Amino acid sequence: MLAVDTNVLVRLLARDNREQAAAAADLFKRDSIWIAKTVLLETEWVLRNGYDFEDAAIAQAFKSALSLENVTAEGSHAVANALALTSHGLDFADALHLSSRPAGATFVSFDRKLVRRAASAGITGVVEP
Repeated sequence: MLAVDTNVLVRLLARDNREQAAAAADLFKRDSIWIAKTVLLETEWVLRNGYDFEDAAIAQAFKSALSLENVTAEGSHAVANALALTSHGLDFADALHLSSRPAGATFVSFDRKLVRRAASAGITGVVEP
């Protein structure tokens, strides 16, 4: 099994460097791949801020990569839930934070927009201090 770094996942998804994109694609075709949640968070940030990917494009790229039979994400259930929540207007990082909290834990944030978006997505236990 290979645990990939952010730059490998970015090359695979952004395809901005032909040689490295081909090498990344080859790894994803021939090896078992493990992706840490932190790599997903960092990749999302890089794609959004460095490559101007839209949220929907990032979610679709992640879903495509993570649907490969040989790819496993850390906390795969939380990651899948977070990707689903992005369609409700939550950004991926916030959605992953919410999806990764322990069952029954209240999530506290000063971010009013996050609290409102969570409520409109039907997520309970997200409050302001």
